[in-house]
Amino acid sequence: MRKPNVIVFGIDSLRRDFMSSYGYHRLTTPHIDKIASEGVLFENHFSPSIPTTPAYASMLTGMDCFGTDVVALRHQGGLGNHVKTLAEVLEDNGYNTTCVGFSNNPSSRGFQNYLDYEAWVADETGRCPKAENLNEVAIPELRRLNEEGKPFFLFLRHMDPHSPYLPPKPFERMFYDDDEKDPANDSMEPVYKFKPHADFLKSWIPEGVTDERYVTAQYEGAIAYMDVCIQNIFATVEDLGIEEETLIVITSDHGETLYEHDCYFDHHGMYDNCLVVPLIMKYPGKLPSGKRMKDETLIQDIMPTILDVMGIQTDIPFTGRNLVDVVNGKDLPQVSEFYITECTWMRKHGWRTPEWKLIQSLEPDFHFKPEIELYNLIKDPAENHNVAEREPEVVALLQKRMEDYIVRREAETGRINPIYTNVNYHGLGTGPFKSSEDAYNHLYLGSITNARKLQSK
Repeated sequence: MRKPNVIVFGIDSLRRDFMSSYGYHRLTTPHIDKIASEGVLFENHFSPSIPTTPAYASMLTGMDCFGTDVVALRHQGGLGNHVKTLAEVLEDNGYNTTCVGFSNNPSSRGFQNYLDYEAWVADETGRCPKAENLNEVAIPELRRLNEEGKPFFLFLRHMDPHSPYLPPKPFERMFYDDDEKDPANDSMEPVYKFKPHADFLKSWIPEGVTDERYVTAQYEGAIAYMDVCIQNIFATVEDLGIEEETLIVITSDHGETLYEHDCYFDHHGMYDNCLVVPLIMKYPGKLPSGKRMKDETLIQDIMPTILDVMGIQTDIPFTGRNLVDVVNGKDLPQVSEFYITECTWMRKHGWRTPEWKLIQSLEPDFHFKPEIELYNLIKDPAENHNVAEREPEVVALLQKRMEDYIVRREAETGRINPIYTNVNYHGLGTGPFKSSEDAYNHLYLGSITNARKLQSK
């Protein structure tokens, strides 16, 4: 009997709270919702180390950032040989492996085939049909892999929810019916005044837009458009007759900031809008249908779970858990608190519990935020009220828990915490910033083309 196939939808920058399957008030993901109704949906799934590079490293190795030694977007060097990727393990077990849309990144090491597609630059309509561009290369590859007669692993990195948000018609106005250029609306003024990212945002937001809700609606429309296109892939799986032997995994590397926390239309800031991501798994017979799990789960749980579903055993000491055991109700330790890191445009780390979020800067950031932030997630789930000065005992307690965890993981891995060593995360070669003014004046994203180059590095 042939081993099961696996298709992983690694959807970049997808917030779970903007998906209708997770209760969003707009119907953004009806086709993904159907998959969720036929499989298992994890309601409280987190990506603790953002952005893209460390998140995918954890997803595709089953390790936390201490295990991968990766925390920065601009990771220096390859993924260390001390870890083995999911693609490498599956190839060792007779799988054909293909990665779509994620070449030239250390986190995607080990695939046999890499295919790329246009996911940044608009076409002659001013829009970028990212998911259709992906389908043009992914669906023929899916058919080829099936024809090979061997089990396969197909990894699809969708980019529609990643800025620039450029869904084609009619999705660009699917959730917006107002005047986006209303001169009386000044909500976009702070966006355009944020010098580090202003030129990038102006390079794809239509000239004259004054309403931030219009840009947020583009994000919503991009998700809805992508969902429709993903249905094409589900239809191909059905047409090939391999639904019963294919594990479907739908997840994301991190969320997105829209108009919150002054981190406009990007994914930096360790607030929950960036840390919360979806996880949906469907595999008939092995995983139950229509089950929703409330347990907190982490991105490093994905690889050991996939291997268990596929019946593959390894001696890898994962830091992630096998979620099949969680789904089946086995008595396992709960994930109640965890270490978080960010190394995109700011270098920070922190500690999250069900009640509290501690964010601690390791150098001044370009948003001029305080060194210590503390949020009560029960009373203030949107994380708008920093109570660090009012709750010094809580700050000290969480700092102690974080520091104890760092010491333990450094001892277990024999390596220094990578958030301490990645001082050149911005690629400027200048070391830690001495002030927020210094960071603000030196960090610059630029145009869409520059942003794409940054991702490719």
